[in-house]
Amino acid sequence: MRLLKNLYKNSVAATHKLTFCVWIVFSFGTASSFAQVEEVKRVVQQLCSPEFHGRGYVNGGDSIAAEYIASEFQKAGLHNLTPNYFQYFSFPVNTFPGKADFSVDGRKLIVGKDIIVDPASPSYEGLLKYTILPASTILDADKVIEKLQQAMSGEIFNSIAIDYRNVHPDTFKIIKDFQYELVQFVPVIIITDKKFVWSVAEKQLTNPIFELQSDIADGTPIQVNLNAVLKKEHRAKNVIGYLPAEKSTKKTIVFTAHYDHLGRLGQETYFPGANDNASGTAMLIALANYFRQHRVDYNLLFIAFAGEEIGLLGSKYYVENPVKSLKDISFLLNLDIFGSGEDGITVVNGSIFLEHFDLLTDINEEKQLLTQIKSRGYAANSDHYWFTDAGVPSFFIYTMGLNRHYHDTGDTFENLSFAEVNDLTTLLSTFIERLDTVKISKKKK
Repeated sequence: MRLLKNLYKNSVAATHKLTFCVWIVFSFGTASSFAQVEEVKRVVQQLCSPEFHGRGYVNGGDSIAAEYIASEFQKAGLHNLTPNYFQYFSFPVNTFPGKADFSVDGRKLIVGKDIIVDPASPSYEGLLKYTILPASTILDADKVIEKLQQAMSGEIFNSIAIDYRNVHPDTFKIIKDFQYELVQFVPVIIITDKKFVWSVAEKQLTNPIFELQSDIADGTPIQVNLNAVLKKEHRAKNVIGYLPAEKSTKKTIVFTAHYDHLGRLGQETYFPGANDNASGTAMLIALANYFRQHRVDYNLLFIAFAGEEIGLLGSKYYVENPVKSLKDISFLLNLDIFGSGEDGITVVNGSIFLEHFDLLTDINEEKQLLTQIKSRGYAANSDHYWFTDAGVPSFFIYTMGLNRHYHDTGDTFENLSFAEVNDLTTLLSTFIERLDTVKISKKKK
C-alpha cells in the first residue's frame, strides 16, 4: 500500500513538473513572439512619425531616418564597415518645401485627397483658369491646337484640363502621356475619379501638372500657391551594418530594405510610408536583433537603402561600390512592403531561383506558416534588381493582405495589421539555416 502511495505521489509530482515545463516553454515562446511584433511596431511607428517628414527630401527627412536606423543597428550589435554605418551618394530631386495651397471659391482643397501635383512640377502662383478637353478629343489634332493657342493667349483660360474618366483602356495607352506634350506650353490638369498615387522626380517640367478629383472639376478656377525647388545634388546615405559569423568564413547573407519614402508635399502634407517601406526596414532591424541571439554559419549584412523611390538609386550605387564583395554573397533577401500578410507573400525571382523557392515553400508547408507563397519572375521593381543583374542570387519578398494603401497619405502605421511578423521571422530564419541544402541556380530571365 505504501508503495502504491509513493508511486502515486511521484506520478503527480512528475505530471506537475511536466506541466510546469510546458508552461515555461509556451510562455517563453509567446513572450518572444510578442516581443518580435512589438519591436517591428515600435520601429514602424517611429519611422512614420511627423518628425521624420515622410523620410523624403523636405526638412531632411531621409537623413533623420538614416541616423535613427544607424542607432538601431548599433544597439543590435552590428559592426560598422563604413564611418557611422553610412555610405554616401548624390542625385538630383525635385522637392516641395514651402507652400502647397489650393482653393476653389475660397474653399481650401485637401492635398492628397482633392488635388495632387505631378512630382516634376515647378513652382506656380496664380489663378488657374482651365477649359476641359475630353480625352476622346485628344486625337483630334485641329481641336487640340485651337485649345492650346487659346490657353497660351490666356485671355479666357490659361490651362487645359484633360478628362480621363471613362476612357477605353486601348485609347488610354495611346494618349496617357499626352499631358507631357501640352505641359511644354501651358499648365495641365488631369481630371480623374481614381485614388491619387504620388511619386518622386529627378527633374522639373516647364509647367506644372495637377490631378484633380472629378467632383471638384466643374470649371471653377483654382487658386494655386505652389513652391517647388529642384535640388541638383541631394546627398543621401545607405545605412550598412554587419554581423560576422562566429567562425571565419567568406559566405555572406544580405538582408536589404529601402527606408526612404515620398516625403512632404508642402509643409502640411506628408506621406508616412508605413507599408512602403517602414515595415520592411523595421523587419530588417528586428532580424538583426534576432540573429544576434541566434547565430548562423554565415556573415550577415544588413543594408537600409536610400533613393529607392526615385529609381532604385541607393542599391545601384551599392552594387557599383560594394563594401563587401558581391562574389561572397550566398543569397540576398530584399524586404519591401512587409506590413500585412493575411493573404501570404509574393516572391519576385521565385521562378528564377527554383531550388531556393522550393526550399521556402517546403519550410512554409512543414511549419504551417503563411496561407500561400506566390512566385513571380524577373522584375526591376525593388532593390534586389541590381544585385540580380550582377549575378547575385536574390529574392524580393512582399506581403499581401488587407492593406491597399500605396504611395498615398493613407499608408499609415494605424492601417497596418502586422499579421505575419512572427511567421515571416520563422520562415526567413529557417530558410537561412537550411540554405546549404540547395545549390545556387543560374540566373534566367
